[in-house]
Amino acid sequence: MKKIVLDLETKNTFAEVGSKDPAKLDLSVVSIYDYEDNKYYSYLENELEQLWQKLEQADLIIGFNLDRFDMPILNKYYHNDLTKIKTLDLYQKIKQAVDKSLSLDLVAAGTLGVGKSGHGLQAVSWWQEGKIAKIKKYCEDDVRITKEIYDFARQNEFLKYKLLNEEYKFPIVTQDWEEVGEKQELGGGNYQLPF
Repeated sequence: MKKIVLDLETKNTFAEVGSKDPAKLDLSVVSIYDYEDNKYYSYLENELEQLWQKLEQADLIIGFNLDRFDMPILNKYYHNDLTKIKTLDLYQKIKQAVDKSLSLDLVAAGTLGVGKSGHGLQAVSWWQEGKIAKIKKYCEDDVRITKEIYDFARQNEFLKYKLLNEEYKFPIVTQDWEEVGEKQELGGGNYQLPF
């Protein structure tokens, strides 16, 4: 099974675009981890055709708040429909397990003992300041944390979160996470942006 872990950052905020619709935001950087070749990659908007090649071959895309945030943004740049690829949204799986919304930072602190290296609003400021390398590092750090949480859950069937210096452990069922039905054809080979 070809698995990709994905995260992205944007050039602007919801307040700047006047909408809560993620598809109204503009992509600055998207980073992935490819399990097949054990490497991290980052792409700017003008490099997305390389990303499409990776995603079109994927059986599963893993992320945190992937379905409600990252995929709607990416899909507006893609020539077809990325929702045809199976996704695993860790945010949703964790929310189902604990019946509350938890940030990636809280789960990383509890499970891995690490915090995020920044936050999305900083990444928007870095874009405006032209600090692209800093955005790529931050985005890749989030991909690494997401990957490590996914790997930990698969191996241990539990995760933890940290809130006000208290750790809370909760079980998480992962047995169906990698079930993939018949792969839908995306019409690959045409990696042109729609504009």
